[in-house]
Amino acid sequence: MVVKSNIKLGSKILKDKNVIIGAKGRVAGKTIIGDKARLRSGTVVYLGVTIGNKFSSGHNAVIRESNVIGNNVVIGVNTYLGPDNHIGNNVNVQTGCFLEMTTIEDDVAIGPNVIFTNDLHPRCPRYKECVGGVTVKKGAKIGAGCVILPGVTIGERSLVGAGSVVIKDVPPGIVVAGNPAKIIKKTSELKCIKGFFKNVYDWEK
Repeated sequence: MVVKSNIKLGSKILKDKNVIIGAKGRVAGKTIIGDKARLRSGTVVYLGVTIGNKFSSGHNAVIRESNVIGNNVVIGVNTYLGPDNHIGNNVNVQTGCFLEMTTIEDDVAIGPNVIFTNDLHPRCPRYKECVGGVTVKKGAKIGAGCVILPGVTIGERSLVGAGSVVIKDVPPGIVVAGNPAKIIKKTSELKCIKGFFKNVYDWEK
C-alpha cells in the first residue's frame, strides 16, 4: 500500500509509465484507489477521486475530481469522466465515452463512444441547478454511439440500441432505438439469434 498526504493506493496495483495520480483540479481532496487496480499508460486520475477494488483503465482515460467509482469497474481507452460522476459496481464503460454528473448503478454495460450530456443550454452558468445529468439504473445496457440528454433516466435492465438519441426516460425492461429513441419491445422478447439462450440475457440469471 502507498500512502501520501493526499493519495492512498491499495495493494497489488499495476501501473504503467506515464500514469498521473493526483492531478490538481477545481477542488482539493484525497484520491483513494483500492486493491488490484490496473492503470494503463496515459491514465490521469485527479485529486478528489475514490475508486474501489479491481479497477481497470484503458490508455489515456481521464478521471476528473469528485468521481466516486465502485468495485470491478472498467473505464475504456480515451474515455473522459468529467466531475461529479457516481459509478457503481461491475460497470463496463468502453472506449471513447464522455460522462459528467452521471449516475451509473451496478452491472451496467456502456458501449463505445456514448455521450452523457448534462447541460440543456450550453454553456449555462447555472446548469448544475437545472435538470442535472443522466441516471442509468441497475443492469441497463447502452449500445455504441448513443447520445443521452440531460436529466434522462435509463430504466433497470433496459437496452438502448446503437446510435440512439435518448430525449426522455426509458422504462425498466424496455428496448428503445432511433433518433429520437422510441420503444421497440421488451428486453424479455429479445431472442438469441444463435440459439445459445432462449433470451439474450438468460446468462445473467
